[in-house]
Parts: sequence; C-alpha cells; structure tokens
Amino acid sequence: QTPAEPPPRLVNGKTVDERMALALSVCQEGECTTEADLRNLLEKKPTAPRAYDGFEPSGRMHIAQGVAKAVNVNKLTDAGCEYVFWIADWFAQLNNKMGGDLKKIQVVGRYFIEVWKACGMNMDNGKVTFLWASEEINKRPNEYWTLVMDIARRNKLPRIIRCNTAMGREDTDELSAAQIFYPCMQAADIFFLKVDICNLGLDQRKVNMLAREYCDAIKRRNKPIILSHPMIPGLKQGQEKMSKSDPDSAIFMEDSEAEVKTKIKKAFCPPAVVADNPCLDYIRLMVLPRLGSLHVQRSPDNGGDKTYTDFADIANDYQSGALHPGDLKPALTKALNQILQPVRDHFQNNPEAKALLAQVKKYRTTK
Repeated sequence: QTPAEPPPRLVNGKTVDERMALALSVCQEGECTTEADLRNLLEKKPTAPRAYDGFEPSGRMHIAQGVAKAVNVNKLTDAGCEYVFWIADWFAQLNNKMGGDLKKIQVVGRYFIEVWKACGMNMDNGKVTFLWASEEINKRPNEYWTLVMDIARRNKLPRIIRCNTAMGREDTDELSAAQIFYPCMQAADIFFLKVDICNLGLDQRKVNMLAREYCDAIKRRNKPIILSHPMIPGLKQGQEKMSKSDPDSAIFMEDSEAEVKTKIKKAFCPPAVVADNPCLDYIRLMVLPRLGSLHVQRSPDNGGDKTYTDFADIANDYQSGALHPGDLKPALTKALNQILQPVRDHFQNNPEAKALLAQVKKYRTTK
C-alpha cells in the first residue's frame, strides 16, 4: 500500500495557498518581488515570517497610514506573519522632519502608536511589535553601522540618489549629506531587523530593491521579499498621494465627523470615471477591507438603497452612471466616520493620548 499523503501544514487554520492569497492582497498588483520567494518562505520557514514597515513620525497621521496600514497588518498576521513597526525617529531627524527636533519627533511617534492601538489593528495575538530606531540601533551599534558602511561602500552615489523617493524627495532636489546617507541606513534596517518581508509603500520600492541587490553582492541566498502596497491618492485632482502639508488633501485619523463630511464633499469624484478617482480608491483600499460592505442610501427614483460587498459591482455601477457621486459621497462619509469613531473616542477619553494630540497639533509639519 502506498502511504497516505501527510495533511498540509496549516497556519492559523490556513493552507499555504490561502496564506499566499492573503499576503498578495496587501500589495499593488504585480508588485510582489518575488512570488516564488514568498511561496518558498511560507512553505519552509518553521517560525513566523517577519514583516515590517517603517514610519518617520512627522505630524498628524492620515487615514492611509492608519486605516490602510491596519488592514494590511491584520491580513499579514492572519497569514501567520509577525509584524514590526519601525518608528524611524532618527530617519525623521535626518530628513529634517519637525525641523530636525528629535524630542518633537518622538512625541509624534508616541502619538502614532496611540492611533494604531485604537484603529482596529489586531494586537491581542502578540504578533505586532513597535520598535524605536534610536533605541534599537544604540543597543547593537557595531552590528548596525557595520551594515550601513558595507552597503554604502558597495554602491555608487547615483544609485543611492535614485532612492530619494523613499524620503519624499526627487532626484533633482538639493540634498543634504544626511539625506544621501538615509537610503544606506534604510536598506540596513532590513537585515538588522532580520526581516523576511518588506511591506512598505510603492514609493519605497527602490530602497527595498537596493537591499535585494546587496544580497547579490554578498552572495546571500535569502533575499527580502517586497510587498509594495499601493499609494492612496490625495482627495484633490491629480494628487498621487496624500500630503500632510495640505490638510484638505487627506482625512486625518482624528478628524471630526464634520471635517470628514466637508473634505469628502469637496473631493475629486468625476461622474462615471473609475480610474484615478480618490473616493473609489478609499472604498476599495479601506472601506470594503475594513467594514466588508458599503451601504448606499438613495430615493426610490434614483434606484433605492443598495448594499455593496464587491468593489467590481461598485465600479460597474459607477461607470455606467447607475451610481452617482451625489449618492456615493454620503455613503463614503458615513463609512469613514464609522471607522474613525473609535480613534476619536480614544483621543477624547484617554488623557495621555489627548495630551499627545494637543502637542502634535501645535507642531508645524515640514516637508
């Protein structure tokens, strides 16, 4: 008799194929580098794969950093990963955020953590960790700076300058020496933190690829896997991503109901146009993953009430004109306010969080 096939290994009750599907759902289509590496990791690593994202604390948190990130973290921990948030305080100082004032940057970092605690991220499973760059690097400085220097030594200056998008800069911007150093440090973070998966925005892809190229240079076989999540556009026409320095371009995590309503009412949302429509992107990337549905209330003359659970149905109705911006926007506003209410409650009722927000609101956001 042929021995029976052993049952597939399940993690959180999921097969490798199900875990793959969850992990791939956090990145923009075609932006997994590489799927073969990801499958190999999920199949063969005996312990939980380690994913990470890094954030410069710089001003108030917008909804992409809060809600969209919570959605992605929950998917990856559900797929069996552990998740590290790298609170990149030294990086914010290098990039002259908050005028380079480290104390202010660290206040903003503590505010960030309070937002994430309140915004629906699943932290009860012990799989989410917050690490401060300044603290961790100072614990193992020899290991960290040796890595940084080796990455810097093996790369030409033009390759490093191409990574400036990671800092929100352009190749042609006038850069300080600190900002030249930054990409070498960011690439080093991946190895210093022993990360398997880089789950940063698409604007960070060049630095993550620098880390993979470094693996080739040092003949390291296991390269970090890149799951680049899409950039959520600003609310105004032509804004590829939200801007903290333009408050009307983004919903912030503790915006009031009235502020959300006003911003969505003004938002770019051309009738029957699905592409580059920020309101539809908000629904696709945040509302449906977070709430599971979108309820549109309309008069019987305009088609009556309808509940959507699939973005394709929303896109089809919107493109055909069956769903009008005048009905979509109130539904989106209501959904966003439902998502944000626990965060508002936390900053209203928790004295420490309330004090942090008051401090952050006084700070001037710098590019």
